[in-house]
Amino acid sequence: MREFESDVEAVDFFREKYAALRSEIAKVIVGQDQVVKEVVIGIFSRGHCLLVGVPGLAKTLLVNTIADSLGLSFNRIQFTPDLMPSDIIGSEILDENRQFKFVKGPLFANVILADEINRTPPKTQAALLEAMQESTVTTSGKSFPLDKPFFVLATQNPIEQEGTYPLPEAQLDRFMFNVWVDYPKYDEELAIIKRTTTDNEVSVNPVLSGEEILFFQNLIRKIPVPDNVYEYAVQLASKTRPNTPEAHHLTNKFISWGAGPRASQYLIIGAKCHAALSGKYSPDIEDVQAVALPILRHRIVRNYMAEAEGYSVERIISEIL
Repeated sequence: MREFESDVEAVDFFREKYAALRSEIAKVIVGQDQVVKEVVIGIFSRGHCLLVGVPGLAKTLLVNTIADSLGLSFNRIQFTPDLMPSDIIGSEILDENRQFKFVKGPLFANVILADEINRTPPKTQAALLEAMQESTVTTSGKSFPLDKPFFVLATQNPIEQEGTYPLPEAQLDRFMFNVWVDYPKYDEELAIIKRTTTDNEVSVNPVLSGEEILFFQNLIRKIPVPDNVYEYAVQLASKTRPNTPEAHHLTNKFISWGAGPRASQYLIIGAKCHAALSGKYSPDIEDVQAVALPILRHRIVRNYMAEAEGYSVERIISEIL
């Protein structure tokens, strides 16, 4: 890892690395610029992301490509109704010397794709969420630290809810971003079809090492924030809480539960990272607004009146902003 004379020089280097990262990802992923940006911000903010989108939008390929370009180990876990906690964290076995030995599960990697997380029972979801929060797993009374950096990308299918176990609000709150993966534009889909219906293979080169990622994660934390930006982030989260002095008029009408303090924390951390990627050395209110939608989207619970009048969560957030 190279030495930097100042944090300003380190931020400039971070932006250069981000540009190289985007160009590597673009070798495989066509379009989806906002999705890629939000996932990368989540990684460097030490957060986790929940990707929501219909099947066939290359969510798995996106995660795999990002892991390759970051030079990190990657495991995909397909969540099913019969998946047990030991299937993901590992279990103890009796070895040839008749001694118990812990065999690590697929959770021991830098990047984890938790495919269709809402298809597995709550106890397995809870095992994953403990790992996300504590960066450790516990089995038979012993704790095992996970590799760093550690990043979970969970996916959900929004259209098929039969036989699912929806994540409770308290568990959804553990995810920094709720990223909506939409259909590609016409030109992008045309490029995807041309690229994927031939036998041409594209290799993705690692741009960053694990050591550099940990350095940049610490760098983001050190970026200074003006008081007015702190105040704006807290006010924005407060506006989503019904029946409070700071509540927005739409909040009292359409929202049952608003965002908690973790949202304010993520608004600041996300704004710091967004500012660094945009060439700024300190975030402003625009940076908070840029990350507000994916941070607040899964932390707001609409009431029946919002559903009846066709007010989506995104519409409510945009009007509060």
